[in-house]
Amino acid sequence: MTGSEVSPSFRLAYVPGVTPTKWVRIWNERLPDVPLTLVAVSAAEAFDALRGGDADAGFVRLPVDRADLSAIPLYTETTVVVVPKDHLVTAADEVSAEDLADEIVLHPLDDTLDWEHRPGRPANERPATTADAVELVAAGVGVLVVPQSLARLHHRRDLTYRPVSDAPASRVALSWPQEETTDLVEDFIGIVRGRTVNSSRGRRPDPDPAQPKAKRSETGGARRKPAAGKTAGKTAGKSAGKPSGRSPRGGSGGSGGSGGARGAKRGKPRRRS
Repeated sequence: MTGSEVSPSFRLAYVPGVTPTKWVRIWNERLPDVPLTLVAVSAAEAFDALRGGDADAGFVRLPVDRADLSAIPLYTETTVVVVPKDHLVTAADEVSAEDLADEIVLHPLDDTLDWEHRPGRPANERPATTADAVELVAAGVGVLVVPQSLARLHHRRDLTYRPVSDAPASRVALSWPQEETTDLVEDFIGIVRGRTVNSSRGRRPDPDPAQPKAKRSETGGARRKPAAGKTAGKTAGKSAGKPSGRSPRGGSGGSGGSGGARGAKRGKPRRRS
């Protein structure tokens, strides 16, 4: 290796609430010689990390600016409201935004939900982070509406959550710079999409679709030959089972031919002395 060559590596950013463990494990199994480094970023920092070259790809929350970033939507999360365990909301399995009309609903600065009309009453100040907002919920200051993964991430024994049926949902996607769609990025896209080890990547041309058909045709022909041979064998066996006119057996009948053998069969039985 020369001094100008750099060992390949892959940097994967991820926002709070996303657990990339499964995909990292598959990467390590398929590309053990290419180390994968995880880069934890906030939802607000994720796109700058991709554009600035701090990560090759990342798990982000939609929407994504498609002018310079590519994205593959992966899944949509349930939105929940985080409340103290003794809150009235816990009496229901699910609530609506209208049910929170009288509540102080905290709105952290790193909130990723795209509300048209936020439910409840606003707090005097916006918490800096979701983690800070969770602390305020535990202190009885208000409630918090977040994607379910964030409620699990900041789980506390004194808090619980319930789904909000009509709240906007948060969608998680894999994103990367359009101009930096490298082979390693393609490899990771294949892992996320569930491609097998032998699957071709999107940038590689598909094999000639006529080739498998030709192979099947050749295989079919090879299978028909034994069938024809078997039929011929049966025909030959039947013919061999019948004595022919020139059979040696016919010649030993005495009068030289199959006619003698047939004549002996049609003659009268010989009397016993």
